[in-house]
Amino acid sequence: MIPVTSFAGKTVAVFGLGGSGLASCHALKAGGAEVIAADDNADNVAKAAQAGFVTADLRTMSWASFAALVLAPGVPLTHPAPHWSVLKAREAGCEVIGDIELFCRERRRHAPDAPFVAITGTNGKSTTTALIAHLTKVAGYDTQMGGNIGTAILSLEPPRMGRVHVIEMSSYQIDLTPSLDPSVGILLNVSEDHIDRHGTIAHYAAVKERLVAGVQAGGTAIVGVDDGFCRDIADRLDRAGKKVERISVRNPLASGIYVEHGTIVRASGGARSEVAALGGIGSLRGQHNAQNAACAAAAALAMGISLDVLQNGLRSFPGLAHRMEQVGRRGNALFVNDSKGTNADATAHALSSFADIFWIAGGKPKAGGITGLTGFFPRIRKAYLIGEAAQEFSGTLGTVAHEISQTLDVAVEHAARDAEASGLADAVVLLSPACASFDQYRNFEIRGTKFRELVQALPGVKPVV
Repeated sequence: MIPVTSFAGKTVAVFGLGGSGLASCHALKAGGAEVIAADDNADNVAKAAQAGFVTADLRTMSWASFAALVLAPGVPLTHPAPHWSVLKAREAGCEVIGDIELFCRERRRHAPDAPFVAITGTNGKSTTTALIAHLTKVAGYDTQMGGNIGTAILSLEPPRMGRVHVIEMSSYQIDLTPSLDPSVGILLNVSEDHIDRHGTIAHYAAVKERLVAGVQAGGTAIVGVDDGFCRDIADRLDRAGKKVERISVRNPLASGIYVEHGTIVRASGGARSEVAALGGIGSLRGQHNAQNAACAAAAALAMGISLDVLQNGLRSFPGLAHRMEQVGRRGNALFVNDSKGTNADATAHALSSFADIFWIAGGKPKAGGITGLTGFFPRIRKAYLIGEAAQEFSGTLGTVAHEISQTLDVAVEHAARDAEASGLADAVVLLSPACASFDQYRNFEIRGTKFRELVQALPGVKPVV
């Protein structure tokens, strides 16, 4: 745990008592603050009370004594409307911050030069975070990984030299971290997502930009420049005097890091040098993973990790659960769990990675559905549609072979049967839903775990080695 000493002797309201909220309560208390814990969910309030925290209805309290409101990232800050606790805080002139802001303040107080890598982007941030953490472990760092990828940041060990914090950040978390100042900041890409929480894509992109704009003096901002928003962001960072490393998997760069024929290449001052090879690394298959690997390599180079260690780390990376995870093979068919593909853009990366796909898709649909995926339809041998989106996706697929399976267990059974019967040399049964999970599963991890269990229960399925 990281004790939060910056609020010692002060009273702090914490709203939202899930994993990160409860961790914030413990960290603030350990650092000497008085905590008042609250949530709209009575069960969460009860858990906080059982953990020994003072709980209260913040609607009925005077906010004059509160030094800050620590808000959980799932609670609306701006859109579709600020949560009532945010309005109360603003009326009282009380700052509204998140748990990663508390971490940043502790780092500046106690170990301002300790390495801190922060990663964001619409797609790929979890894989990139896990890959960077893997590379730093291989390089001998005491590596602490957390944030949006799973472990609340304040549950990690405190910052110190020789220990690196590798932190995935959502736009919600960035919004609550006004003094965000990583030593290495990574912005992978920006495409339309979470508009319900940011109002417009322009505001969403502006929030993402803050992660790389805040890189501390002497640090490195790593920006994927294969979309227009990020190209503009990189240019603004240049003009602001930041050290910027541009990344592309689509075009060679005169200065920056790019991927060409399966090799990560660095260009600088007219010179070109090979950084690492990606060929044959199954956990980094596809153009999207090439971008993740190139950004991770740039971070490793910025931290002084050698090329040999970098190459060994890439080759030994096991991949991320639920993101292009190879969960089994039966005969000619490979089974791939991409449950984390919760929007069309993420699923496009998965579909682009294979040629003969038996595609399981559906769930709680997002704006635009799968209309943006039509260019990949020739790769789909058959689709198996589940959940609320099944009828909508059926209409979009049109003449592409498909069935409405409704449930994941039926989809897996039928896709496995059809892939085996196809005679295709490299058939792939791919779960990449292009949807949220909430209609049938509490989160994408549970959905992906269910897929893995169903696949591994099929007769004759063997692990991928």
